[in-house]
Amino acid sequence: MRRTLQEKLNVKKAARFAVVINALQIAAMVAVLLYAVLRARLEGRVVEIGAIAAALLIVSWGAVLDIREALSAGKIAEQASMLEEAYGQLEALNGTLRKQRHDFMNHLQVVFSLLELDDPGEAMKYVENVYGDIKKTGSVLKTAIPAVNALIAAKRQDCAERGITLDIHIAAGWRDMPVPGWEMCRVLGNLIDNARDALVEDASNADKRISLTIDETPGAYCFRVENNGPAIPPAIQRSIFQMGFTTKSDGHGSGLSIVEEILKEYGGEIHVESAEDATAFIGSVPKRMDIRESERIE
Repeated sequence: MRRTLQEKLNVKKAARFAVVINALQIAAMVAVLLYAVLRARLEGRVVEIGAIAAALLIVSWGAVLDIREALSAGKIAEQASMLEEAYGQLEALNGTLRKQRHDFMNHLQVVFSLLELDDPGEAMKYVENVYGDIKKTGSVLKTAIPAVNALIAAKRQDCAERGITLDIHIAAGWRDMPVPGWEMCRVLGNLIDNARDALVEDASNADKRISLTIDETPGAYCFRVENNGPAIPPAIQRSIFQMGFTTKSDGHGSGLSIVEEILKEYGGEIHVESAEDATAFIGSVPKRMDIRESERIE
């Protein structure tokens, strides 16, 4: 089995390890420096204080640079992972489209045969079934971001396999969206996954539904991810975007914090509205460049 580069080398894990090691190194250098200064002062060796301090500061500065590079490498590794996932989703969508094109002639032959057999009712039923399958894929080919289109198609299939209906409402193409496609996949993917998980755990709900709405206003690109699962208690609604916060026994509490971080980087925002019959995450990203730049400067 072919192993990916990320399977061979966990860059994120290595980056975290480098940060910890260098942080410990800095702490040790500070402790040594304090001890050396104190001892040198007691013994009257003033010249040695400067030499020791300079040497330890150089070592500490190198450790700081290593930490910065490690954090940068970790972020790049995370981006690469998301790009790989987005590429896989595009491949899956492309495969579905190729299959539909390949099957088109077969469908026509079946319909033609049913009409020849003077059975228009069965021909109509067959066409309706085929049209429904094609519409499920075609309905997500409306944004100007291929990666987002592929993500939606993949998430719809994933939800269907779990008995959840994912309704798609695309009222805007999101052309010139300032957020890169792979990062919008992280935003929407995390929100849809959270909604899916909430519904999977809701055993009393027989009609599990998620609704994704993509829209825009004159000043912003907007989206809404809503599910009909259990409400989020008001007491924790302000905490759900914090890193590490989770209500799942096997969760890490990073999904929603990542969503908020990405949106804020481009001057956007997100908030939650939750009641007994529906929970919705509503977000937006401004269109105007000066708004985005001012937010990032602050």
